[in-house]
Amino acid sequence: MMRKTTLLLTVGTLGLFQACGSLSNLPIGDISLPTAGLEGLPVQKKLSQEDAASGLKEALMKGVGAGTQQLQQAGGFSQNAVYKILLPPEIQSLESKIRNSALLNAAIGKELDKAIAAMNQGAEMATAKALPIFKNTVQQMSFADALQILTGGNGAATQYLKTNTTNALTAAFQPEIKTALETVAIYQYWTPIVNTINRNKKVLGIVNDVQPNLENYVTEKALFALFSEIEVQENLIRKDPIQRGSELLKRVFDYADKNQTTSP
Repeated sequence: MMRKTTLLLTVGTLGLFQACGSLSNLPIGDISLPTAGLEGLPVQKKLSQEDAASGLKEALMKGVGAGTQQLQQAGGFSQNAVYKILLPPEIQSLESKIRNSALLNAAIGKELDKAIAAMNQGAEMATAKALPIFKNTVQQMSFADALQILTGGNGAATQYLKTNTTNALTAAFQPEIKTALETVAIYQYWTPIVNTINRNKKVLGIVNDVQPNLENYVTEKALFALFSEIEVQENLIRKDPIQRGSELLKRVFDYADKNQTTSP
């Protein structure tokens, strides 16, 4: 009886080792482990190229949408202490002299105020043209660009957009701003301002006539505000996990946090 029991144990042990040897030859992906009781443990999923690109595009559109939405609202420029468009430098440098001259202030003081209001309103109207241009650029972004931007630190996405959209935005903004400025009748105020300044060059201490290009100036200021606001939104998503609304954004920017190539 003892010999029979020993023989059975030996056979059973050999069978176990053979089974283990067979399992060791299986591809690891073919082994399905039970997951009961493991729900509370974190599972680290590898970030694929598709996830990186999709997550970054989602974040960019979120930041672009928030930035453009704020600026295109009534008061988005005029009531913003950072982005409010003031008079062009050629005029701004003379403003205090105009305001302090009873004659000049009576002639064009109110027109200066109206011109400032009109420029800001024109920028607000033009900003609405930006979103489709950004969307097109984001959709065409490559996997390589997405990964580089993702790990590039604060402002990397904004810089990519600036490089790839400035020409298109300028082309779209300028006619829109021109139309907007005409809609708010800015030249009704602007032409008398320029003419009065040029007639009073000696009083104001200037030699040459001033002829600032209003459309170019407002376009430049509008683009500066737009990219600045988008960078604010981008950096909020990078810095604050609460801003990473979707599960994909959380995974993608958790990866970016651990693989950042530049200091914040």
